[in-house]
Amino acid sequence: MESALAALPLIMGADGVMAPFRPDGGSPAGKADWREVKVGIFARLGKRINKAGKEVTCLEHRRVVAVLGCSEMLGARMVFGAIRQGMRTAKQVVWISDGGPWLWTIYKEHFARYATGVLDFYHAAQNIWKAAAACLDGATEEAKAWFGQARHMLRHEDSNNVLRDIRRAMKIKDLPESSRDALSKLYDYLNKHRTHMDYKRLKELGLPIGSGMVESACKWLIQQRFKGVGMRWSEDGFNHLLHLRLAWVNASFDNLFLSSRSPNP
Repeated sequence: MESALAALPLIMGADGVMAPFRPDGGSPAGKADWREVKVGIFARLGKRINKAGKEVTCLEHRRVVAVLGCSEMLGARMVFGAIRQGMRTAKQVVWISDGGPWLWTIYKEHFARYATGVLDFYHAAQNIWKAAAACLDGATEEAKAWFGQARHMLRHEDSNNVLRDIRRAMKIKDLPESSRDALSKLYDYLNKHRTHMDYKRLKELGLPIGSGMVESACKWLIQQRFKGVGMRWSEDGFNHLLHLRLAWVNASFDNLFLSSRSPNP
């Protein structure tokens, strides 16, 4: 890897996306059997000047792994991919994903030693909104105001301030049990990711706080090719095409057809 590229931050993450399979593995007839395809992505975070003359971030040397299987299978592939991407020598490594437990199991087992873990900010904010709506009778002005304040604190201040306010709200006298339960679940969720929500510092460092690159990879790698109208895949057919598609997006497609016995130079 070139020294200029190796000096850039390494960003990685993972997510899952559903794909339709044939219910009996053979005939395409019948209701689709939806199964999760797990996708991981690595990229170096660079800078470029856009048409307006403004400096913006961009992804360099993007590489993708994917598997129709369990999280352990994806984790093994991601370890190999991360090493090839220079994880062990990168000056800065960031893991970013939503709050799926299997995603953070991969992070803790394989990458916590090297990478800063980041909970997708928009996923965290979405959970705050769900709790606000549950506690304050849906999309009322009061719920919107409480959510706006909590979201601002989470993004621009210390996440501990948000957790403090949730604790205070849970102690309100005569609070309905359903509201207290919603706040308790929100508190437990955010508290579990307390060290993964330093969004103010991340933005100051020019690092991402959202998992958009992972969600985008799921879209153009899987959804655009494997979820067309009427498509139903056999497992073998899916895996064969996935292998080719990964080689294509990882710029290694030609290597699949190299042979020492080929008469062509």
